[in-house]
Amino acid sequence: MRRSTESVSDWDSRDRDGQFQAFMGTATQRLYRVAYLLSGDAGEAEELTQSALVRTYTAWERVDGGDAYAYARRILVNLHSDWWRRLRRRERPVPQVPERTAAGRDPADTALERVGLAKALRALSRRERAVVVLRFYLDLTEQQTAAELGTALGTVKSATARALGKLRVNPDLSPLAEQKGAR
Repeated sequence: MRRSTESVSDWDSRDRDGQFQAFMGTATQRLYRVAYLLSGDAGEAEELTQSALVRTYTAWERVDGGDAYAYARRILVNLHSDWWRRLRRRERPVPQVPERTAAGRDPADTALERVGLAKALRALSRRERAVVVLRFYLDLTEQQTAAELGTALGTVKSATARALGKLRVNPDLSPLAEQKGAR
């Protein structure tokens, strides 16, 4: 009879890694989209997503059995807040508009909409942007948003009202509203 050289901790480690890999497969793109909306930059979104996944992995024993996506999303929001405090001002390159294609919707229009929306979101304060992304992109309730950000419900309500007021008058979004009305 051959004795196994693997210990119980090796099996536990494989099981843990397998569970985390399954989680990563389902959550990475969702976390990246949230990170992109929060940061407005693809490179920063990738870094935020990777950092959130690393921290989630190191705390996997505490997360296991709970809502792992909510845990990772909370880490991501906190990392963004930390990042925002460190890098308040930085230069952002503007991508070139792609060539027009013959069929379908013009990719330049789509790119212009994304750039306008990202620019409008960057004009909001850190808290306002986080509230808008959590409330309207992730479709969280006011209570869930308050819990996610660790703030009072009234703070979420007032930040939402201020952010929506700013977005309504933002000139970067007015061409989008005019185009949608004309179509």
